[in-house]
Amino acid sequence: MSKKLISEVLLEVAEAIETGNFGKKIKVGVTTLGSEHGTENVIKGAQSAKNDLFDIVLIGKGHKDFESYETESEDEAHKIMEKLLDSGEIAACVTMHYNFPIGVSTVGRVITPAKGREMYIATTTGTSATDRVEAMVRNTIYGIATAKAAGIEEPTVGIINIDGARPTEKILLELQKNGYDFKFTESQRADGGAVMRGNDLLMGTPDVMVADSLTGNLFMKIFSSYTTGGDYEAFGYGYGPGVGENYDRRILILSRASGSPVVANALKYGYEIALGKVNEKAREEYKKAQKAGLDDFIAALKSKKQDSKPAEEIKMPEKEVVTSQISGVDVMDLEDAVKALWKQNIYAESGMGCTGPIVMVSKENKPKAKEILKNESFIS
Repeated sequence: MSKKLISEVLLEVAEAIETGNFGKKIKVGVTTLGSEHGTENVIKGAQSAKNDLFDIVLIGKGHKDFESYETESEDEAHKIMEKLLDSGEIAACVTMHYNFPIGVSTVGRVITPAKGREMYIATTTGTSATDRVEAMVRNTIYGIATAKAAGIEEPTVGIINIDGARPTEKILLELQKNGYDFKFTESQRADGGAVMRGNDLLMGTPDVMVADSLTGNLFMKIFSSYTTGGDYEAFGYGYGPGVGENYDRRILILSRASGSPVVANALKYGYEIALGKVNEKAREEYKKAQKAGLDDFIAALKSKKQDSKPAEEIKMPEKEVVTSQISGVDVMDLEDAVKALWKQNIYAESGMGCTGPIVMVSKENKPKAKEILKNESFIS
């Protein structure tokens, strides 16, 4: 055994005794090129994140305090990053502006204002699927897997009140019924429910907030820089790891506007999801969801979208006073829901309440109308 090897072993033993960590030390990389605030901003973040649990590796512009792989090209930095990840030299890497394949998107992590509660945003970059509802269902699985990898044993789920929220909720409820074990949270507004209001977003009501990735990206930018005017992202853990059904590279995304505090947190996030093996967690969650019928629900969703039969001519029943509201219908299905009731000779109107789209019917017709809408899969 060489003197160099002996010295390395002795150094590892000394570090293990000092930190209490006797396993192999995880390495987390960060590419230092491409920030709107310069390479020093990224390096400062790495210096802030230095700790006894994991080592930090710089890719791009290096620094004497860290193991470094020097290059002046972002493309080359990504090639080095991929090589180090695939070889196992680093367990995760934080970078900027990376292109994921379709089916992979990132789970962000923010600190909500006032109460300082952490919340996962599923998802924030990339595309889980080309269909909005399918993507949001898959985003839910990604969010649950990531939260579990980061140490939350039973993460609660909420769906932000955007287009596609209600059909997403319906599929997730069916998966629950069929045995996919996860927990919905309840909105803190008086009417409750798993569909979250803007208030819940600020309060951090769920552990995992489900959105499409463009909306999630917007949330990340606002939560990260609402105190700085937008040009410097000062809060949170960044846009998070790319997660997919069969994706193994643990690559976490930062915005080019991310400041050094976010860089530091993103490195810690990278360590947590590497330690928690987010890629394996994602596969486990997918298997559970597939066992509960995920593929069948997605296939039915696509079949419904592709149905090109001409619209049936439905005559509107005689008008009557409508004072009762039925919520839970997605805005994209609202007019079809109204016509489904007309077809059963129940007069109905569409509207928009404070919690989203509503169908208005008479008080006497409400129970029957709800049953029809439920049977036609317009509400849960």
